Amino acid sequence: MITRGRPSMQMMVLVEPAEAEQKTAGGIIIPDTAKEKPQKGTVIAVGNGKKDEPLTVKVGDVVLYGKYAGTEINIDGKDYLIMRESDILAIL
Repeated sequence: MITRGRPSMQMMVLVEPAEAEQKTAGGIIIPDTAKEKPQKGTVIAVGNGKKDEPLTVKVGDVVLYGKYAGTEINIDGKDYLIMRESDILAIL
């Protein structure tokens, strides 16, 4: 049931991005200004999907997504991404 002021998450996924790399493989420390946005994260919540199109990702899955996928949101001081399931490139 959809209530007023509360959007439906039917085909949406809530992802907690992984931490950005602190060092390169060679041991060089990366400053905060040069860090790239992570493109990997853990699924925190999923919508119900559509009747004829259930979601394939589950809570706890580690996923890869595009660099500009989803919308950044902040809940209780933690950063999350909310995105469509179609924005997910792979489940690891």
